[in-house]
Amino acid sequence: MILEVDRNLNDFVNWPERAELLWQGCDRTVDYHKFPDSLKRLFSERKFKGDSRSNGPAIAAFLAAGGHRPTRSCGQGWHIHHIYDGQFSYRGIQGASLRARDDGNHFTQSAGLVAVHPVADALADEIAIFAWRLRAESFVRFGYDPEGAFTGKPDVYGFSGRKCEKVWHCA
Repeated sequence: MILEVDRNLNDFVNWPERAELLWQGCDRTVDYHKFPDSLKRLFSERKFKGDSRSNGPAIAAFLAAGGHRPTRSCGQGWHIHHIYDGQFSYRGIQGASLRARDDGNHFTQSAGLVAVHPVADALADEIAIFAWRLRAESFVRFGYDPEGAFTGKPDVYGFSGRKCEKVWHCA
């Protein structure tokens, strides 16, 4: 199954168009978020509504950066998945892998977010090689390497050799 999904990755995983940090300082430690006016204006310009629930800012970051979130047969959108979810640490790094949802420089970083088909979502949660495949793809597309696994020491936003294209709001 991993090989089939990998061969057809674009059918199972959607990426944002740009690497943008929506809201520096925002994380998932609260149940409901209050979006700043600057982000409400951005959402209005981009023609979507921000969801104030716990993962709402991550979903908004993905959409604001040009991501497409297909709808499942049940009517819900594909999950927005943090590719750095605290699992599958890099061997050269002490401790656990980055858990983006708990870090204000990574929770709303679009380069670390994908919309995933339920099959790919399950693979990313259960199979280390698939999770690292998504991380490698993010590095190729955006230069996003927050753990320094591909190039060494990243900047404060998790980039090596490239930069975060835009920071929309700083807390």
